[in-house]
Amino acid sequence: MIQKITPFLWFDTQAEEAVKFYTSIFKNTRILATTRYNEASSRVSGRQKGSVMSIVFQIEGQDFTALNGGPVFKFSPAVSFVVSCKNQEEIDYYWERLSEGGKTDQCGWLEDRYGVTWQIVPAILTKMLQDNDETKVARVTKAFLEMKRFDIATLKQAYKGE
Repeated sequence: MIQKITPFLWFDTQAEEAVKFYTSIFKNTRILATTRYNEASSRVSGRQKGSVMSIVFQIEGQDFTALNGGPVFKFSPAVSFVVSCKNQEEIDYYWERLSEGGKTDQCGWLEDRYGVTWQIVPAILTKMLQDNDETKVARVTKAFLEMKRFDIATLKQAYKGE
């Protein structure tokens, strides 16, 4: 089956390094293909012949492509990847690993060392925020707005009104 939509990540020169970083963090990963600059593409891009042009890889069954395209474009928080976590252990793991060398922000957002933005979010949060009880939703919202890394126990306490 061909994946209909594939995120395409434009790096300056760090595509190979970034792919190694991501595939070391997520458990269900694999590199599918590596393309190198040939004589023609090297001439057009100014990249060294034989250097990595692009890498197709998978994280949890999702295909991605990483390109060494030069310094023309930068990543922005306008596009981010949400990592849905089933428990606090997963939140802590992904938060620590992906933010290593990057920077953290409010509400589970972080920017990794390559400038890619991630949201490390407890799966239970969506259910809490879709509750019909507006008071519960308000308490949970207030609680998570005060967090950088999500804390599931605190969110559950807010949801229950404790």
